[in-house]
Amino acid sequence: MADGRQSERNAGRMIAGYALALLATALWAGNMLVARAFKGAIPPVSLATLRWTLAVAAFAPFAARSLYRERAALRASLGHVAATGLLGVALFTTLVYVAGRSTAALNLGLISITFPVFIMLFARVLYGERIHVLRVAGLVIVFSGVALLLVDGDLAALRSLAFAPGDFVMLFASVVFAAYSLLVRARPKELPVPAFQFATFAAGLAFLLPAFAVERLLSGPLVLEPGILGAVLYVGLGASLVAFVAWNGAIERIGATKAGLVYYTVPLFSGFGAWLFLGEPVGAVHLAAGALVLTGILLATAEKRAKA
Repeated sequence: MADGRQSERNAGRMIAGYALALLATALWAGNMLVARAFKGAIPPVSLATLRWTLAVAAFAPFAARSLYRERAALRASLGHVAATGLLGVALFTTLVYVAGRSTAALNLGLISITFPVFIMLFARVLYGERIHVLRVAGLVIVFSGVALLLVDGDLAALRSLAFAPGDFVMLFASVVFAAYSLLVRARPKELPVPAFQFATFAAGLAFLLPAFAVERLLSGPLVLEPGILGAVLYVGLGASLVAFVAWNGAIERIGATKAGLVYYTVPLFSGFGAWLFLGEPVGAVHLAAGALVLTGILLATAEKRAKA
């Protein structure tokens, strides 16, 4: 009887874990819809700054006690925290919004999931980690999928270089996010997760503020209409705070490996949302590119998942 109840509890934790991971992934996919839908309504740095201002303000009450308690460890880790905030909060977020000005939301979603590939490459260069045959095959398939997407299924585009600039911006954003992920993985152990995460949010916001001031000087007045306010609330509370809490809850219940596999559904959510809300078409090229990218990533991470 006791074993049966324990099995039920474990099953409940698994279901809750996958549900939380799906919630976080869907919220992050929605952020790409916002990047595309409001491409001309609010400049990228302004949207990123408003997003993280709201997220920091909402997160502060939950992280303040841990931050104060670990203030000595925080001072000792300021360089690491600053670099993490610069890459993951200031630069990556802004690049996504810049990319959304010139490419489709589905493209953003498909290209965004390539970041595990860059993590493997960085780990090889920085830590000497071996890249096995399966990983090499996976990398080739992933990049084939991205290349197919970049040329929109037209190989003649390779000769004319008729690519969407936003695709390359998003590809660079994936490289940045991979570097950010390695910094998160190397988090100073004496600094607890809540304090570290809030500190990186605040550091990223500090880097954004000067760029925000310059953008405001060079742009027209920022008119926060109801639609824009709704978008800011969504990316600040939904795609930042709620997604962060949900993702951590998922990792606690099902582990980082399984949660990471759920993240690969980003193109599914972004593609459906782009079709439903933005009227962007989903064609055979997107389906083929998505299949290649997902197949390549699953193949490249097969050995790691088997060991886990």
